Amino acid sequence: MSRYPDERRAVITGMGAMTCLGKSPDEFWANLKNGVSGARRMAIIDPTPFPCKVSGEVQDFDPSEGGLIHRREARRMGRFSQLAVHASDQAIKDAGLNLDVEDRERVGVLIGCGAGGLPETDQQSVVMNRRGALRISPFYIPVMLVNMCSANVSRVFGLLGYTNTCVTACAASTQAIGEAAEVIRRGAADVILTGGAEAGICELGMGGFSTIHALSTRDCPPEEASRPFDADRDGFVPAEGAAMFVMESLEHAKARGAEILAEVTGWGVSSDAFHLVQPHDEGKGAALAIKLALEDAERNIDDIDYINAHGTSTPLNDKSETLAIKRAFGDQAYNVPVSSTKSMIGHSLGASGSMEAMACIGSIQDQVLHPTINLDTPDPDCDLDYIPNVARETKVDVTLSNSFGFGGQNACLVIEKFTD
Repeated sequence: MSRYPDERRAVITGMGAMTCLGKSPDEFWANLKNGVSGARRMAIIDPTPFPCKVSGEVQDFDPSEGGLIHRREARRMGRFSQLAVHASDQAIKDAGLNLDVEDRERVGVLIGCGAGGLPETDQQSVVMNRRGALRISPFYIPVMLVNMCSANVSRVFGLLGYTNTCVTACAASTQAIGEAAEVIRRGAADVILTGGAEAGICELGMGGFSTIHALSTRDCPPEEASRPFDADRDGFVPAEGAAMFVMESLEHAKARGAEILAEVTGWGVSSDAFHLVQPHDEGKGAALAIKLALEDAERNIDDIDYINAHGTSTPLNDKSETLAIKRAFGDQAYNVPVSSTKSMIGHSLGASGSMEAMACIGSIQDQVLHPTINLDTPDPDCDLDYIPNVARETKVDVTLSNSFGFGGQNACLVIEKFTD
């Protein structure tokens, strides 16, 4: 279903993933369905000084693996860019997209990222304080800039078309996917590599999030720390990763005989206009983004089979999102199953929405909804159907994916089973 001409409908034909739950879409989705957590004791940095000791890290990642990024080049590329390049390579291969026969001026890149090269900023600030500002690496600026994720994907694969970066905190990659669909619809590109990437686990980031009490400090096995909608939740688990998609116009996909995995039919963006870091206490801005996404997709609330929640495991966010869903759906909110991918992958900030979009596509393909794990003590303020702890087989054709970020940045996607 789409209100756009067939030739300009935005469809997904390939996926790639580098996450704490697996380094491929298949491994990622299999672990989600089985309720497996990717949280571990933090290894990228020493967590000793911090109240949060756990994270969702991409394990055993070698950016030079497969020869995609030369070892010398890897030193000149932030980890968030490295993850995006590898996820993009998977997506291109999964889509069967032969770039040698494509018009590269009609192939673009649009990626969401919240913090960019935060670890590199952390590292170079140490250099500056110890050795002086003129000893900072000459590669620091091009490594750190948030747009370098899109730029590096464009450069590695020789993509000359429309390129942009969404930097809207935790809503970034959800908004990027929506923006990419709009680029396809208006005919500015035939193919867009879109999604999100983040790699911000470092002392600077951990210190910042710790001082605003955003992170989980539970003394428990790492796998049990992220517990969205549970009465005992106390904060999110920091994470990293990348999820990328080949999105193309339906006309282009059909012309090359591509397999279509799903269609992005609607998206909505709004602002809370409320607080620096807290969500609106009545969920108004988030509800507006949901409403706009449904309107763009020309869908009613009764059409939605599943909601992939932002579901961070923070006390304020989960309550506010519950209110937002009720505000947007009315009594129907109690009839729509909801689950939080972050219960298993933690919160990878700007990259989270892209992983959650991938979960929606997995649900559509398998007709299975992954659970919200660690939901053992229901919060009376969070009283919707959150699919606690066990996956559910059900009809899944139309999904809604929510992302709500610091600054009151809200973005939602409607992702559907493709019907010709």
